[in-house]
Amino acid sequence: MHVQLIDGTRLWFDVDGVGLMPDGDAMRQRPTLIVMHGGPGGDHNGFKPAFSAMTDTCQVLYYDHRGHGRSDRSTPDKWNLNRWADDVVEMCAVLGIEKPFVLGLSFGGFVAQRIASRHPGFASGHIFLSTAAYKDRVAVYEMFGRLGGPEAEATAREFWEAPTPEAMAAVIVKYVTICGPLYTQAPGNHFLNKRTINNNDVLTHFNHNEGPVMNLLAELAGVHEPVLVAHGELDPVTPMVGAQRIVDALPKDLVRFERFAGSGHGVFRDEPEAFFAVLRSFINDHDFGWDAKKS
Repeated sequence: MHVQLIDGTRLWFDVDGVGLMPDGDAMRQRPTLIVMHGGPGGDHNGFKPAFSAMTDTCQVLYYDHRGHGRSDRSTPDKWNLNRWADDVVEMCAVLGIEKPFVLGLSFGGFVAQRIASRHPGFASGHIFLSTAAYKDRVAVYEMFGRLGGPEAEATAREFWEAPTPEAMAAVIVKYVTICGPLYTQAPGNHFLNKRTINNNDVLTHFNHNEGPVMNLLAELAGVHEPVLVAHGELDPVTPMVGAQRIVDALPKDLVRFERFAGSGHGVFRDEPEAFFAVLRSFINDHDFGWDAKKS
């Protein structure tokens, strides 16, 4: 399915689980959880089928960011955090979704942080999953070295310090091959997923324009809704120190910090039962609109 935004761009989306649930003589509106994929350059498919586990609690909405997957490519001048954040708000307005919970994984977590600061009051709560507020390259290289030795550390350095988009594109296969298996503790390499529709032009554009200068910490102090920060201790590409910085920047009375000792990047991949239990409790604790949504 597609939804058309104000500028004519079409975003692809999919929904898992019911929105209205029979409850005696009434119908109850269940909360909507929007899940935002990582990258940049990937698509939503990595969330499936894992997030179907959440349909006992909420309706799950998957979508591909502008420029990604099955959504319209748009143009590079609109591949930026403000536009990606505004797209989510516009999409929900068209679809009639009010007060969603917004989960952002990795790069999607950058977008989620921008939504939280740029659109106060939009969400019931935010989930920053395996993400950071800025790229701490020193911590990244150290963690890849810890997990994969000198070759992984050198490859990560070569990729993230590539001087041009063309140079980064040239080393992507090497990075995916050597560093990809280190992203998670689960066996395999989640980059080698033939279902993914990749757009490496978005990856190289972001990492040579907004990415290097991005620092979201200052704006997090103005967040008004509850936030769950969930992070794996063994995450090499957004190391734990970045999650701690996010937690320290957020209002203390709004943040819940959950650390997963056996997880790498994308906690739901390595410790799904523990992660989804935490996510359910966060949504249930903050779905204040449940009674008001009876119809």
